[in-house]
Amino acid sequence: MTWLQLAVLAVVQGITEFLPVSSSGHLVLASHVLDWPDQGLTIDIAVHGGTLLAVILYFRKEIFRLLRGKEAADRRLLAVIIVATVPVGVAGVLLHATGTDMLRDPALIAWTTLGFGLLLFVADRLGGTERPLEGLTWRGALVIGLFQVAALVPGTSRAGVTITAARFLGYRRTDCATFSMLLSIPVIAAAVLLTAGDMAASADTALTGPFLAAAALSFGAALITIRLFMAWLARASFTPFVIYRVLLAALLLAWLHQ
Repeated sequence: MTWLQLAVLAVVQGITEFLPVSSSGHLVLASHVLDWPDQGLTIDIAVHGGTLLAVILYFRKEIFRLLRGKEAADRRLLAVIIVATVPVGVAGVLLHATGTDMLRDPALIAWTTLGFGLLLFVADRLGGTERPLEGLTWRGALVIGLFQVAALVPGTSRAGVTITAARFLGYRRTDCATFSMLLSIPVIAAAVLLTAGDMAASADTALTGPFLAAAALSFGAALITIRLFMAWLARASFTPFVIYRVLLAALLLAWLHQ
């Protein structure tokens, strides 16, 4: 793969991983639209590893507090994160075991981009804005976790569906994004480990310059995006992301029907 492809995929992953627009969908579509070869397992690990490091760095204080578990509220939040992770963990392992790539179809991505974008709009309009993250119930965590299973389909957006579920439950926008990002840590880590296992099985284990460059680019793009995204949600809604998804879906459908 060329350095241009490497840079584009790394930056796209970094920007879209934590926004409600689907990073996996964007990566698949970039390769289809630009007729690029598959980037391979090594680069997949690099770009996801970069975003994982970015979210850990941004929430380092919160993560340290949760792991220390001195306060009952922190122990409870850690527990609900675990509960919300279980459904997608089980579903992800089962899907990985099948080795299927049927979910990477561009037409499916276009429709999931549109459908789940509109669902986010409805949730953001109907959901309240007063419930704090500290009040997240076990049932609420399970609902968000079940929504997250849908994110295994490219175009859906893991961030998008978890935020949608949290908004339907009435949680504040910034808290929805915070929980979604905290929830991403075990999910991305598990995905990286599964991909690393595949890479080891294929004997493709070289940590080359392109690997490190991809990780650095995705890390930088993700860290900047998280900061801007959280600042935006402190004063605005998710509507711009919904509009983007609708326009993107329309362009994709028009392209597919040419």
